[in-house]
Amino acid sequence: MSPLSLAAWFIAAGCGPSDDTAAPTPQTCNGHAELCDRSLSDVTLAGTHNSMSNTDAGWMAANQQHGITRQLEDGIRSLMLDTMEWNGDAYLCHGYCELGAQPLDEGLAEIEAFLARQPSNVISIIFQDGLSASVMTDALARTGLAERAWAWDGRMPTLQELIDNGTQLVIAAEHKGPPPDWYHHAWDLYQDTPFTHQTIDDMNCTLNRGDRTNPLFLVNHWVGTPLPTESGAAEVNALEPLLERARLCEAEREQRVNVLAVDFYNRGDLFAAVDTLNDID
Repeated sequence: MSPLSLAAWFIAAGCGPSDDTAAPTPQTCNGHAELCDRSLSDVTLAGTHNSMSNTDAGWMAANQQHGITRQLEDGIRSLMLDTMEWNGDAYLCHGYCELGAQPLDEGLAEIEAFLARQPSNVISIIFQDGLSASVMTDALARTGLAERAWAWDGRMPTLQELIDNGTQLVIAAEHKGPPPDWYHHAWDLYQDTPFTHQTIDDMNCTLNRGDRTNPLFLVNHWVGTPLPTESGAAEVNALEPLLERARLCEAEREQRVNVLAVDFYNRGDLFAAVDTLNDID
């Protein structure tokens, strides 16, 4: 083979000089470049209620179809997790651990593993904490999540800032904390709506917990009769009722919805509604 033919073969085989002029992959935050420059209080996150309670793992009276890892992979960015002591150990469970339970460290490790794989995401966790702050923060430290935790100093950072600083996890607990400063008391950081609805007509935007001046707004959007049902979730998670409720609450409370939390997120149009609220085409 002549030198010219040999050179042509190398180029055809992809062995030629690399093209360093190729455009870099755009940075995204929670999957969208448009969100990177927005503050935490100026975005809406897709959330799940009783996130740990899932049918796939055999929980009775579950609130979700899939577990924590699948939820995060599908696009859930806010988790509502209940913690309790059971048989002397720390668990994720709701009310009665006999109906379903996951070791606390195991559930937290799923979140850490996801963020390790996909660090360009910001996630919030709201704990209904039945454990002491020391037990909770020790578990968060053991699983690596404490190192990712953001501490509110009165300023709302952008998603890009949180990601760049490696503090892409917002942690709040309903009963205990702080300290430490990143283990926020939920109702100092969030304000929310009522959460006991039997029908879609029961839903309203009345202030439930927190203060109207708190920077983050959680809308609890699910029905129970009294137990959660997939058929009920499919009705209230449809695009029109989701957007109608979110926009009504934003208008009444003069506050952007920052977490839109549902049961059975895989039924209905949660992600389409969140994209619409975030002005994502």
